[in-house]
This record gives sequence, C-alpha cells and structure tokens, in this order.
Amino acid sequence: MDESLLEKAFLTKDFEQLGKDVLAEISGHLERTTKGIQSKTLAWNPPENELDFWRGFLTDGNQADFFKEILNRTTHTHHPKYVGHQVGVTAPLTVLTGMLSNLLNNGMAVYEMGMSPNAIERIVIEKLGEKFGFGSNAGGFLTSGGTLANLTALLSARKAKVTHDVWNEGHTAPLGILVCEEAHYCVDRAAKIMGLGEQGIVKIPAKANFAMDTEQLEPLYKESLSKGIEIFAIVGSAPSTATGAYDDLKTIAQFAKKYGLWFHVDGAHGGAAIYSKKYGYLLDGAQEADSIVIDGHKMMLMPTITTALLFRDRKHAEHTFSQKADYLLDDTTEDEWYNSGRRTFECTKTMMCLHWFALLKFYGDQLFDQYVTRQYDLAQDFAGMIEDHPNFELATEPMSNILCFRYINPELKNEELNDSNARIRQVLLEDGEYYLVQTKLRGKLYLRTTLMNPFTTAEHLNQLLEKIVKTASNILG
Repeated sequence: MDESLLEKAFLTKDFEQLGKDVLAEISGHLERTTKGIQSKTLAWNPPENELDFWRGFLTDGNQADFFKEILNRTTHTHHPKYVGHQVGVTAPLTVLTGMLSNLLNNGMAVYEMGMSPNAIERIVIEKLGEKFGFGSNAGGFLTSGGTLANLTALLSARKAKVTHDVWNEGHTAPLGILVCEEAHYCVDRAAKIMGLGEQGIVKIPAKANFAMDTEQLEPLYKESLSKGIEIFAIVGSAPSTATGAYDDLKTIAQFAKKYGLWFHVDGAHGGAAIYSKKYGYLLDGAQEADSIVIDGHKMMLMPTITTALLFRDRKHAEHTFSQKADYLLDDTTEDEWYNSGRRTFECTKTMMCLHWFALLKFYGDQLFDQYVTRQYDLAQDFAGMIEDHPNFELATEPMSNILCFRYINPELKNEELNDSNARIRQVLLEDGEYYLVQTKLRGKLYLRTTLMNPFTTAEHLNQLLEKIVKTASNILG
C-alpha cells in the first residue's frame, strides 16, 4: 500500500480547500433552487442510462466534477416546484450539523463514545415529551427512521401488554394489533417481522375521508378475540401516508383505555403539527398515547434520517431490548439513559440529535410552527383551486400538506382516466419542471402532491394545473 495516499486522505489543507469549494457549490445550488432560477426539479434519466453514467465516471470522470454532478443529477427538494414525496426540505444549518456528525463519528452506544450526543439527545426527547403533554416520567430516544421506530414501539407494546415472555420464549398463542387499512405499510411490515402474520394485523376500514372508521373498532376487536387472537395494541395514524388523513386519536385513546391496549401514534409525517398553534388540534388524544413516532426528516426541516420515539413512561424505553425480565432490572439499570445502545435497535447510530438541538437553539419552536402552518395552509388553498377547476377532482379534503387529485374528462371511463393520469405523470416526470407522484385509492389513480417546500406558492400550483391540462390535451388529442 502506498502510505502517501493514506497521508493525502487526511491532509487538512486539501480538505479545507475542497470544503470551501463544495460549500460554494451548495450555496449556489440553494440560491438557484429556492428562488426557482433553475428551471427543473430533476433531469430525468432512465435507470440503465444513469447506471452507465456513474460506471463511466468512476473510471474516467474528473474527480473535480464529482460534487457538481451529484447536484446536477439528483432531485432538487429545495426547488419550489418539488411537490413529490414526503422528504424534508432541509434547513441549511443541518448541512453543518451533518458534517460535524460525520467527522466526529461518535457511535453513541456507550457513554464514553457519545458523551455530548447522549446528553443532547436526552434534552431533545425531554422537550418533545413536554410538547406532547407527557409528564416528567416520559422518555424515549432518537432512531433511524419511522419504520424502525414503529417496529420498536410495537416490540415495547408486546413486552408491556402480553403476559408471557415472547422475547425469550417465543410465541405461545396468536397475537394481534388493530390498525387502519390506510396506515403506512411499515406497520404491516413490523407486525410480520414480529411473527404476527396476516391474521394478527386486524385492518380497520377507513371512512370516506380515508381516516379510521372508529365505529368498526368494537366489532372487529371482539371478532378477533373470538378467533383466539390476543390484541395487545392499537395504532393511530397522524396522518396516513397516501392521503394525509389524521385518525381520530381521542376516540382511539378511549378505546385503548377501555380494553387495556397499548396506544401507539404513528406521527412520522404529521406529528410535527403539535408545534402549530393552528393545526395542533389534529393531535388531540396523542397525549394519552403510550408511544409516539415523529420524523425530523419530514416536517421538521432535517436531513434523512432521524426519528424520535417517545414513551409516556420511560421505563418502556429502557426495557424493550433487555435480555432479562422486567422484574429483574434494578433502578440503576433503568437510569442508564446515557448508554444509547441499551435502548435502541441500533448498536451504533449517527449523532442525529445535533440537527434537532441546533434548530431548537438557533430558531426555537417558532420555526416548526411557521413551517407546518404554512404548508398545511397551502394545501387548503390548493384544494380550493382544484375544486374550482372543471378539469380536476379531489380524492378528499386535505387534513395536512398531502393532497390527492386527478385530471377528469366526462368522455372517459374510470380505467381510461387512470391510464390518462398515469401518462400525464410520466410526461411530467420526464419533462422535469415539476416533480409529483401518484397513488391508487379505491380503484382510482390520483396524482399526489406533498407540499414540503417552504418556497412553493399558490402561483406555482396554479401553473402546475395549467401544465397538466396542456399535457392532457397533447396526450388525448
């Protein structure tokens, strides 16, 4: 091995110059995208072509162009015409916290490998618990994404509510959870990883607005018991992914209390509404939850991937992955909040807490209030524009910043409309000016927007509708 290469990789002078160049590129990118100077949100390229480009770049590309090519060849979430997936538009400050985390690389599993981040994470969790109205006995931690957080919460629920020791002895009887049919697929995935099987995922039908029909809880719960399935938890969506519908958390909380079930709130996307003075009511009932998930990388302006998992009683945060029964854990063990590896699925994780702490320190809660309120308001405005337009229909009135709609033509049948909207979406994707996605709801294909960008305006959305009408005209002739 050429030792000079190892030395070169750590030359601070070279790093400083490269860092200045990259930060200049990033700042220029932010300027061009947030102000819409750059004409496209993405430069569409078929998968095989993109693969060929990067294969060629690895062998023949100019290394000085690497960062520039990444910026040019990826989806620009900071562009006001980005209205696609539920991926956060990151505050520039978090570029720096991410850089610091990557440099220091403190894994956090044990205190001496994460002194500051373990303490900082504790403070972040305390602040989140206070915001949701949990008492002083609350606890939790940050983890790598909503999928892992939901799985961890359901593992905690099983340990707390199921009488036999599944963790050490395995299943001895069928177990199940209650969840709306419109809940995020990660809840199904978590339940199957836990060995509940299809019969253990009891789907509650959704109402016309795609939120859980809570009137179906009682009969389906009793039906499950009659089949010998022990229901130990119920999940409320805040909101669901496809349509952004919030379940009635207050009613779900009452039902959970009535039957002694663990109440979990999947607030991965919309839990941040707790910061909004205007829309915080959507989370009424969440203060009664046993556990809550909230993603920082969705509606809290942070980079992927960071998620908070809160527990109303912090002992559940400590005991989920313990290798012995709860009654064998002493107070000293319970209080080891500073050893992160004891409480999370990951033995090693990034210093993701820096994003949360820095945004709170530099801007305070008001930043999240302004952001969430603005984006939810914008969805209401967009819904009004769609309802007033003769060529479009809404799937349902938006409850969050997620909105589903479709182009309509009275001369076309449903399947033809489905095909037309799919073709419109593909044309828009390849065009690259706007980026939006699609979803299928009750047999109808809808165009789906998630208004994540704080620079998107009603005018951008009006132009989108005009572009769709023009695209439809070209497709249908």
